[in-house]
Amino acid sequence: MNTALSNASGPLDEARLRAYRVPETRDRYDRRDTILYALGVGAGLSDVDETHLVFERDLLALPTMALVLGTPGFWLMDRATGLDWPRILHGEQSFRLFRPLPPEGDIIGRTTIGELSDKGRGRPAMLRCTRELSDGVTGAKIALLEEIWVLRGAGGFGGDDIALAPALPPMPDRAADAALALPTHRNQAMLYRLTGDRNPLHVDSGTAAAGGFERPILHGLATMGVAARALVHLACDGDPGRLSAMRLRFTAPAFPGDVILTEMWSEGTALRFRASVPARGVTVIDGGSGTRDGFDGE
Repeated sequence: MNTALSNASGPLDEARLRAYRVPETRDRYDRRDTILYALGVGAGLSDVDETHLVFERDLLALPTMALVLGTPGFWLMDRATGLDWPRILHGEQSFRLFRPLPPEGDIIGRTTIGELSDKGRGRPAMLRCTRELSDGVTGAKIALLEEIWVLRGAGGFGGDDIALAPALPPMPDRAADAALALPTHRNQAMLYRLTGDRNPLHVDSGTAAAGGFERPILHGLATMGVAARALVHLACDGDPGRLSAMRLRFTAPAFPGDVILTEMWSEGTALRFRASVPARGVTVIDGGSGTRDGFDGE
């Protein structure tokens, strides 16, 4: 994978992107990896007891760790895709687990490049991708993940302007049932990138500036991991094995060092949530939905 800045600009080269095959990836992860992931999304930084996320005895895996398994990393950086990767933003993300994620295992990930939406010349193109995770030993399905990427400035390639996913439902029109503020550290992105996403946007000021940011930003999936920790504590009695699904839209970047406030509404097994950084007055995640105790064991 070439980490030099791409020379690509203007409309997306759809044929080139369609010709690209995301490598199938096999991950053998152990308890050390599970602890590293939890630390990467801020476990242990607050007064909330999260020993079970960072201590190998009775260790439990956060469900959002599925997002960093079975992936070759930030594959959109590969020059073969033809994408102008410093201008790519994470738009939406979802996951659905079919069984709780174990703290160690063998996983195979298969990523598929899906639909494209053309917002017009000079505007973004939108890309939907899916990833299936299966057990590397038994072949049993573990998770289905979907993501939408915003390819800034890549519109006008001749495609249709289509919806890539059902619209996120409106947030409840009432005060949140519960909320939890969780801190991040100034080195949070430096730590999180060790889980596999080495995009220099999150650590190098020059790359961040090329992408239009004043300084390196926190990975969107790290922000999602912080929100997942909040839902685990607010709605699952601290047990990460009870959170089976999440879907959300990223609305603004968080920065390492931000305190992220997650507000939650409970509707039986269904959860709604949003996350913000009150100190900066910005919402970083909106339209969030989740499910607890919803495993179907496919």
